[in-house]
Amino acid sequence: MVEETKLDLKSKQIPNENLRFGERVLSAGGAAFISAVIVNPLDVVKTRLQVQAAGVPYQQGSCRLGCFESNSMLVKDLRSSNAPGMCRITGSASVCSDNQYKGTVDVFYKIIRQEGFSRLWRGTNASLALAIPTVGIYMPFYDYFRNSMEVFTAEKSPALTPYVPLVAGTIARSLACISCYPVELARTRMQAFKGTQRDVKLPGVWKTLVDVINPIKGSTNGQNYRMLWTGLGAQLARDVPFSAICWAILEPTRRSILSFRGEKPTAGSIIGANFTAGFVAGAVAAAATCPLDVAKTRRQIEKNADRALNMTTRQTLAEIWRDGGMRGMFSGAGARVGRAGPSVAIVVSFYEVVKYGLHHFHQQ
Repeated sequence: MVEETKLDLKSKQIPNENLRFGERVLSAGGAAFISAVIVNPLDVVKTRLQVQAAGVPYQQGSCRLGCFESNSMLVKDLRSSNAPGMCRITGSASVCSDNQYKGTVDVFYKIIRQEGFSRLWRGTNASLALAIPTVGIYMPFYDYFRNSMEVFTAEKSPALTPYVPLVAGTIARSLACISCYPVELARTRMQAFKGTQRDVKLPGVWKTLVDVINPIKGSTNGQNYRMLWTGLGAQLARDVPFSAICWAILEPTRRSILSFRGEKPTAGSIIGANFTAGFVAGAVAAAATCPLDVAKTRRQIEKNADRALNMTTRQTLAEIWRDGGMRGMFSGAGARVGRAGPSVAIVVSFYEVVKYGLHHFHQQ
């Protein structure tokens, strides 16, 4: 029975036993590059909608906030804030700007009209700097942990085998997230920043990170560098369940598709099965974890050093619920789901088909 289980697992997996770790990293890095370039505009749109819901002034030279009610805790914080660069808000009416975003399509339209088409790819350099090493860590380690654990559970406890993708994805994603987090922080801040002039060069990755660790009055250097990791807990709280949900759906779905075709895997069938399974899994996981993504974005764009260092993910979620209710918890959900489905589909299908090609190359 154990031997049958082993054979069944191998028959449903895409051949990869001859691949070296470096080849897996190369496959994953190429997948990440393509995905980052294609889906970056949706990432920018999602971030802008979440920043607007948070009411954080991320605009060059002026303070133009999205529309939110004056009883919001964020408005009260801004009214009482004396921090440099913050505007003072007076009056009791709703605070609205002419540039308030009304939805995903409206964000696309206003960014193109007001800032230029190229601004939809704002933060792409950070996305590439982040995606290539992150996916280069994530996918190969996921492969390694999944294969090792499936062999172990097949021998010791076959009933646990269906849960292997969930555990392997969780561990691999945690490693990738922790190792590359400062660049993720820079990317979110770059995408959130709205330039008022088309010909003005906006801060890049390095300048954004330098601004994050600028000396804080009355703080030590250790606290300054801690700022590079603010929001890491929220990032893990989003990415770990996202990865667990994603792989728990993706693995059985692509295996079912490949088994249904009933033929020896070809490059075409591998791309089709992985793209379909990845799209479904990414979209479902993105929708389920959207509130955690909103909390992650709010933690990363927080400019008040004390709040950034002391706020917890639970407190942030409670604040989001208090200020915006269910609508606030799912700010930018459409753009996030629209981004995650194709992104996961592209990464997984490209990664697997390159692995397939390398496998056949080794057999020659």
